[in-house]
Amino acid sequence: MALRAIVTRPAAQAADWVRDLGAALETRGERELEVVALPLIAIHPLADPTPLHRAWAELAEQSLVFFVSANAVTHFFAARPPGLAWPAATLAAAPGPGTAAVLREAGVPAAQIVAPAPDAPTFDSEQLWSLLRTRDWSGRQVLIVRGEDGRDWLAEQLRDAGAQPRYLAAYARGAPVLGATERTLLDAAAADPAAHLWLFSSSEAVRHLVQCWPVPAGARALATHPRIAEAAQTAGFAQVMLTAATVAAVTDALVQARHVPQGVVGQARSLQSGSL
Repeated sequence: MALRAIVTRPAAQAADWVRDLGAALETRGERELEVVALPLIAIHPLADPTPLHRAWAELAEQSLVFFVSANAVTHFFAARPPGLAWPAATLAAAPGPGTAAVLREAGVPAAQIVAPAPDAPTFDSEQLWSLLRTRDWSGRQVLIVRGEDGRDWLAEQLRDAGAQPRYLAAYARGAPVLGATERTLLDAAAADPAAHLWLFSSSEAVRHLVQCWPVPAGARALATHPRIAEAAQTAGFAQVMLTAATVAAVTDALVQARHVPQGVVGQARSLQSGSL
């Protein structure tokens, strides 16, 4: 059975995932698996970068800077003053290895990066906090770099531990503007849901999709976190499969989904509608 996987991450990350998943599938000889991008979160720079410039001027005062995503890193470092190095006493935190890799590429020393290991059970704030909670946070300043909104869970844990967290919006997020190519892909996925598998790494992407596309009966999805899986089920996806947010794990899940279309076993856990 031929299968088309649809990557819904923001455009820059979606392109990387399409490339890496395509290479992994090619290595395994899976020529009936196609990977395409349909970004469902639009990323925009801030109209006023002044807060970013101010944050760089005060960066050495922070004990920790938590970057919620690769986009947070990219837009924060786009405002870095020329020649300014990352402060030696400031840690940088990431929710997973992908964001950690972007931090290293941006010049943050690996020894100053705190992030869940590639084989961690989840890549999220809860997993990151398990690495941070034993530190002394009393009176420490923490900067959380994100979009214009997001989860408050990690800030609450830090505040309860005595830290002084504050948020910094580094970019704006919104619904995508879909063109003819994207509409054609949506039409194909509606006409043949069994031949398409949506890959969701954000509940926001699910919300944006259902605003412009009625989920057809029999639609299937991969989700990289239980919260995202729940959002997909609520949106009407008949079968949602959990998988780790790594190229290797998603590749395995795609191969299994193509060969066993009614249920996925192994690293991906199949969740029929209503089982969460």
